[in-house]
Amino acid sequence: MKIMDGKLFISAIVKYLLGVIIIGLLVFIPAGTINYFNGWLFMGVLFIPMLLAGIVMMIKNPELLKSRLDAKEKQKEQGLVIKLSGLMFIIGFIVAGLDYRYNWLQLPRVGVYIAVGLFLFGYIMWGVVLKQNTYLSRTIKVTENQKVIDSGLYGIVRHPMYTATIILFLSMPLVLGSIISFFVFLMYPVLIVIRIIYEEKFLEKELDGYIEYKKKVKYRLIPFIW
Repeated sequence: MKIMDGKLFISAIVKYLLGVIIIGLLVFIPAGTINYFNGWLFMGVLFIPMLLAGIVMMIKNPELLKSRLDAKEKQKEQGLVIKLSGLMFIIGFIVAGLDYRYNWLQLPRVGVYIAVGLFLFGYIMWGVVLKQNTYLSRTIKVTENQKVIDSGLYGIVRHPMYTATIILFLSMPLVLGSIISFFVFLMYPVLIVIRIIYEEKFLEKELDGYIEYKKKVKYRLIPFIW
């Protein structure tokens, strides 16, 4: 069992707290109140599992945690995708808060709870993917001695992590109760498709066995669709 160094521990804590503060401000300031039930519900289902996952990685696999904290994308095209995704999140959270404040088009409470279930399912899927592929990072790169993973969820689709994040991110605005914000977040699947196209070109060149893996597993995100 590896224990992470102090510098990585501090980095993880700082980024986590910054995430809580920034997203909290983006959600509650536009809402004009802290008495925003959906906002607190969202903060809970997002950050409590994130904290637990971080603790597990900190204890069992600090190198994986380090790679997940590294968000600096070296490829120009992918860097643009990351920036557009960040802009989408900012706009989406602000719109959700404004939607609540002015009661534009709110999702019924039963829909919110269904969205919470979908969100938690996406989180579980995300955790399974991390367990099955310890090479995963937030940026597109190939590490030394990296191998193609073709079992588990990777035997069904080639990018199960992106499938999980699509479930997570499309359910986010619904947990916040905002139908209008959901349409903002529909930008995310489009960005992921672009990211996958560039990522697979990179992996074909840099990762041994990836071309053969593509022949074995036909679908990228959703079985029988794409």
